[in-house]
Amino acid sequence: MQRPAETTKPALGVGMVGYAFMGAAHSQGWRTVGRVFDLPLRPAMAAICGRDPDAVRAAAEKHGWAATETDWRALIARDDVQLVDICTPGDSHAEIAIAALEAGKHVLCEKPLANSVAEAEAMVEAARRARERGQIATVGFNYRRTPAIAHARRMVRDGRLGVLRHVRVSYLQDWLVDPESPLVWRLRREHAGSGALGDLGAHIVDLAQYLAGEPLVGVSALTETFVRERPLPAGTATTGLGGQTGGAARGPVTVDDAALFSGRLASGALASFEATRFAAGRKNALRIELNGERGSLAFDLERLNELHFHDHTEPATDAGFRRILVTEPEHPYLEAWWPAGHALGYEHTFVHQARDLVLAIDARTEPEPSFADGLQVQRVLAAVEESAEKNCVYTPVPA
Repeated sequence: MQRPAETTKPALGVGMVGYAFMGAAHSQGWRTVGRVFDLPLRPAMAAICGRDPDAVRAAAEKHGWAATETDWRALIARDDVQLVDICTPGDSHAEIAIAALEAGKHVLCEKPLANSVAEAEAMVEAARRARERGQIATVGFNYRRTPAIAHARRMVRDGRLGVLRHVRVSYLQDWLVDPESPLVWRLRREHAGSGALGDLGAHIVDLAQYLAGEPLVGVSALTETFVRERPLPAGTATTGLGGQTGGAARGPVTVDDAALFSGRLASGALASFEATRFAAGRKNALRIELNGERGSLAFDLERLNELHFHDHTEPATDAGFRRILVTEPEHPYLEAWWPAGHALGYEHTFVHQARDLVLAIDARTEPEPSFADGLQVQRVLAAVEESAEKNCVYTPVPA
């Protein structure tokens, strides 16, 4: 039964393509957002799409979707779908997103925006045309929606760090350390575009540019594939983060396992980045630090309700890093959640993502991050790969 307040709000029918890891996370966001935030539109989980009929029906029942489809074109054509949420591997992002925009739908597309700059450029052009018709297109860099990250952006924008000097970011995981882990789609260039670079590097490039408030203009990079052949997975259904092997047959790994690069921001500030899925013992360790003339900020995803801030304008006798617990109702997104000190988690970033998108659709405002922001990240990733191919030669990022 719907709550009385919900029945008076116009529905925003959501159709989602994909139902695995990101599909589950996005489902959590859509299922929860209207029960936490007072929104002008009522998100309705109209339909979910996947190629395996049994698996997609199970996902619909588990996550609360009203109907299922096995062809994304049929999902886009549904009258009860106004927003298409794309949670598929990168090789299908451009085709689905462009078709949805041309059909008059709003679009949320998981990161990275595409598998190539050319695909991302086509998506940006489709989004530009759709924007003229009042449609919204955004890319899912969910870590922007961590309250501590959003608060850090506010502090940088307000000048608390002064002129920026350094940004250093790392994103470390270990789920590929075992050389017998199966050859899932994330390890195949034709599906994923790149490896740790696109999977993890896209997040940290976006966060660095978002927090700094300026783009990267050039990079110098190294990449490496440590395990070049892996056992094929059992069957066709894999989560992308593991699975069962299917026997003795093996196939080539065609993406990077790790990427290490430095860069220069538009202001001249220097940045360093590391993305790997081979850091034994690190599960989801994303860390970012910014150093400016007036102070420093540091964030650790494994302590995602905290910031560490050093105010360099204070006397040396009293100065030092101090913890900011980002749980106050005055902090971003937290006016609707729990009393101060009651922490949030990873899944809440997807609730906040859904909130921001619904508000943008209702107000017809430019979403953040836009497809153009996703294209900028894609250009950085392409420059990283070009630099690595040339053994670390400094490579400009096209404007």
